[in-house]
This record gives sequence, structure tokens and C-alpha cells, in this order.
Amino acid sequence: MARKAGGGMTVAEAGRMGGRLVSEKYGPEFYEKIGKKGGSSTANKYGPEFFGRIGKKGGRAVTAKYGAGHFERIGRKGGQKVADLIERAKTLEAAAEEEKPLTEAGAPTE
Repeated sequence: MARKAGGGMTVAEAGRMGGRLVSEKYGPEFYEKIGKKGGSSTANKYGPEFFGRIGKKGGRAVTAKYGAGHFERIGRKGGQKVADLIERAKTLEAAAEEEKPLTEAGAPTE
């Protein structure tokens, strides 16, 4: 972005600076709180079906931009991530079981 004459900052720069300051002062919880407040207000004003309409509209825009297979690709990628996390949890659980001392009967102690 080009600087304004006289050394002032652009609207985008001012917005970025303001956003950074608010983030530093109030933290991420602030954005969560105002997001929920805005979502509730929107639902009260337009009704819950509004979110379905805008979701479909967004889905059509994403399909137009990235192609029909986009959702299939990201779904497969997400599914693989979940499978990897489950496998990792099982491995960690098995390792933790091996570290537990055994009773005389051979069962792990709690």
C-alpha cells in the first residue's frame, strides 16, 4: 500500500495496528466473546436458517474457486489426520501400560 501524502498511514495500516493493539491488550478470549455475541445477535435478527443459506453460498464460492473435488480432498486429508492421531494415542497408551508396575497376579497397578 502506498503511504498518504504527509507521512500518514493508510486505512489498512491503521486497522492492522489497531487490531494488534486490541489483541495484545485483551487477548484471544476477547475475540471469542465478541464473535459469540455477534453470532447470537445475527441468529436473533435473521434466524438460524440464515447460517445455512450463507454456508451454502460460501460452499458454492469455494467450489467455483477450487473445483468440485476440493471438499473430497480436504475431507480425506482431515480423515487421515484423525486416523494418525488415533494411532499415535494408541502407541502412547501402550507405552504407558508397559511402564506401569505389575501386581503378583500380573495386572497393572493403578
